[in-house]
Amino acid sequence: MLTVLIATYNGVETLPEVLNAFCALEPPEGAWKLVIVDNGSTDHTKEIITTFCHRLPLTYLSEPKKGKNAALNTGLSHLSGDLIAFTDDDVLPRPDWLRQLRSAADSRSSFSIFGGPILPKWRCPPDDWILTWAPMGPTFAVLNSLQDGPISPRSVFGPNMTVRAHIFEKGYQFDETIGPNRSNYAMGSEAELLRRLAQAGLKAWHCRNAVVEHIIRPFQMTKEWVLARAMRYGRGQYRLAAKDSPTPPASMLGIPLSLLLHLSAQAFRLGCAKLSGDAEKLFKRRWQLNFLIGKAIEARTLYKEKAGFTARPHAT
Repeated sequence: MLTVLIATYNGVETLPEVLNAFCALEPPEGAWKLVIVDNGSTDHTKEIITTFCHRLPLTYLSEPKKGKNAALNTGLSHLSGDLIAFTDDDVLPRPDWLRQLRSAADSRSSFSIFGGPILPKWRCPPDDWILTWAPMGPTFAVLNSLQDGPISPRSVFGPNMTVRAHIFEKGYQFDETIGPNRSNYAMGSEAELLRRLAQAGLKAWHCRNAVVEHIIRPFQMTKEWVLARAMRYGRGQYRLAAKDSPTPPASMLGIPLSLLLHLSAQAFRLGCAKLSGDAEKLFKRRWQLNFLIGKAIEARTLYKEKAGFTARPHAT
């Protein structure tokens, strides 16, 4: 038995296409089921999922606490079988996706984590700048096909991540302080878990034929959205790195002095790019500056958390 686990929030725009793709899946050996956790949607997400209950081996759950990882943790208590595949509500699996994962897991008993390619599914043709200027992995969770073989667990991305069930039976859960929470947030929902699994010595395998496609919508194909993504990516990378650094660096109000220097240098580079008139250079330096700003924001956030800072409610 294999369980697929998805967290969704206001998924009306993509869920019908995604669930139709699940209806076309070739059943893996040993059967499978789909668990969808609704993270407090305010649209018609529940109604859409309900219409597929007679077509899929589907379990619907609700978790009102904000945060994708809170929803995933709720789903962990409803798993069946020995293999758990994670994906998202805007990801389309190829028909043989589960069969490929099942085959890889059954033939590679010493590996505990499995990943595969994540290809972009453009809702409209992308502009050239998206394909050449934007980093596809951090921006769109795109992962190109590699050769079948061992990879770092950190090279497995959330939209196509499979983990043996016994890992969660040992008590592993998702960190609810990171990942999507309906607002500006630190990216790294599944990445944080994978870092811990890597530190525990668990091995990962790349399944080049276990392919999914990530739907990229028009609003995600603007410079403003991509640059905002850079900031969330910076926040996540800082929070993840902070977990691996027991000794905090020298800082000013929580922001490391070295990061302040990098910010100043990048701001200067951005100014030079503006003077040059080179659009590609300007965009890339804005992206890098936003990435560093995101790291600074998360450094301040962690500083406040450790200091026990609690925002006072606004007067009414």
